Amino acid sequence: MLKTFRRYKLTEQGKQRVVMDKWFPSSKRRRFCHHENKELTLADRVGVCLHGGTELDRDEHAAIHIKNEGCRILGLA
Repeated sequence: MLKTFRRYKLTEQGKQRVVMDKWFPSSKRRRFCHHENKELTLADRVGVCLHGGTELDRDEHAAIHIKNEGCRILGLA
């Protein structure tokens, strides 16, 4: 019922719903080198890029990757 209501409200507002793969590695993938750190756990809040050595906030990079993937799906990127 929630999905139906959400779809109705988005259509009413002229917006589009984007669904991403459940296993998209949004927080495990590094922003610039796109290396995927498969050993990163939920307890790790800051990741260190194994290639560049920079410290990266997990949530910030996840949000950026989710936005970029949504744009890619919609054909905006």
